[in-house]
Amino acid sequence: MPTLIVLRHAKAVTEFGLPDIDRPLSGRGRRDATAAGKWLGKAGLKPDLVRCSPAKRTRQTLSRLDVDAEVGFEPEIYANDVGGLFDLLTQTDEQVGTLLLIGHNPSLHHLVHDLTGAGGDSFPTCALAVIAIGAGWAGIRPGAGRLTADWSPKASI
Repeated sequence: MPTLIVLRHAKAVTEFGLPDIDRPLSGRGRRDATAAGKWLGKAGLKPDLVRCSPAKRTRQTLSRLDVDAEVGFEPEIYANDVGGLFDLLTQTDEQVGTLLLIGHNPSLHHLVHDLTGAGGDSFPTCALAVIAIGAGWAGIRPGAGRLTADWSPKASI
């Protein structure tokens, strides 16, 4: 059964005049991303493939996770559309056992909710959800997943 790890980027700075795609992580964001990587390691979650938004804050979040996997930077993730995320996920090779998806809200929160019916009222920065996908990547659709674990630097989601 495939596993999807959904990770929202860590906290980024807000700076007037800086394009959204170029916003870097804040100090708290760097600490939280490192903590997320440690949690993944302790949980034994090792992605076979990473699909990441090309935004600076998502790339910096990824760099602090200590993940050794093939990485694809996908503009569809930055587009922040849950339908686009479903389309992207269905294109995943069935040989991929664990996929890490790093992106943005609100699409990630919607994705977790649509897949599992769970996910709480919010999906804060650096929150992650681990989802077992029952039908394989090609059959991914709303309701096709089960939330098996979650983590947030703030609290459980």
